[in-house]
Amino acid sequence: MSTIAFLSIGMHGHINPTLPVVAELVRRGHTVTYHTTPAFRKEIEATGARVYLYPGGDQPLPDPPTPVSWMESLASTAVRLLPAVLTDLRRDRPDLIVHDSACLWAAVAARELDVRAASSFTTFALNRHVPSPTRGSWDLLAAATAQPRAVQGYLRSRWALHRRFDARRLPLFDVANVRQPLNLVYTSRAFQPAVEDFDRSYRFVGPSIGARPVDPSFPADRLRDPVLYASLGTVFDADPRLLRGLATALAPLGGTVIVSTGQTDPQALGPLPANVLARRSVPQPEVLARAALFVTHGGMNSVNEAMYAGVPLLVVPQGADQPMVARRVVELGAGLSIRTQDVTEESVRLLARRLLHESRFRTAAGTLQVAQREAGGYRRAADELERYVHTADSVGESAPSVRHSEAE
Repeated sequence: MSTIAFLSIGMHGHINPTLPVVAELVRRGHTVTYHTTPAFRKEIEATGARVYLYPGGDQPLPDPPTPVSWMESLASTAVRLLPAVLTDLRRDRPDLIVHDSACLWAAVAARELDVRAASSFTTFALNRHVPSPTRGSWDLLAAATAQPRAVQGYLRSRWALHRRFDARRLPLFDVANVRQPLNLVYTSRAFQPAVEDFDRSYRFVGPSIGARPVDPSFPADRLRDPVLYASLGTVFDADPRLLRGLATALAPLGGTVIVSTGQTDPQALGPLPANVLARRSVPQPEVLARAALFVTHGGMNSVNEAMYAGVPLLVVPQGADQPMVARRVVELGAGLSIRTQDVTEESVRLLARRLLHESRFRTAAGTLQVAQREAGGYRRAADELERYVHTADSVGESAPSVRHSEAE
């Protein structure tokens, strides 16, 4: 059996897909460690992995969350975390490091320790056809001119990385798209744009959905069909007026309308129709299994879970890669999209009614559901990692390396 170290950034959308993979590897007898922030300790420990906490506690996300501030945050975090991470990894001597595609410090650690590494893509796989937000471009240059402090911080951190650690072959700009000889992508080939342009180092394993702790407080027995579900994610505070508008727009169309408010206090939404249930969090896979419609911000993890359940989507992108995800949903016919500034009760109700009553949306969602399930999920991801760690030439390379993105 092998020792496998997972490292990620402290965000639900990046950690959640790895948890069933970790649990499966532990079940198969491997020793698994996971480096994370304190907020995720309990759910990671539930997989059977040994948890190492990053020093400094939970890390705030860059504000504003622009590509330039994201680059600066990743590079400065790498400089700060690497000494402690390397100490832990040297003690455990892992056979394989599995890291998030934006986890710059793990990629550097793998080179420092000469350990094979695999990258975990919880977004789309990214290349020149599917551009990363940190890809070198005129848009990035223009954004950099407006954020000189972030640029200076990024350059200082990159210099510190090269001066203190083995940071050779890291992408110059595209630090949110760190590739390895094996890249796990948690969606299906059917949903991935430009899939034909990715080589065999990319394994499209589909949504990684495993058992989650039961929430005894969730009133699953009180749901009435059709169940309509709305969530704008957990990363940032959602505007209570926006969430309230979604709830009141959907209420006349549903038996039960469920609104997950994330970091927003449900009380901030004010009085809601009697058939609306507003909670900070809900057991999302369980809800999607009942849902006839999902109104979502378009986070990749949420959309993958919805397609796994065959649920049509109304996407309200809030930022990051969400507009790209929304375009792909619309392109494949599995849903519709609306800009936040265009959201009104009338506009949402009109689009929701179409999604509920035009059969073509559910048919397209059903086609994607088959593709998502056939991709293999967490069991296939575990298979790929086992094959990679045990077979030196499993993906055509015999030594660990950090690969540049195709954009650079």
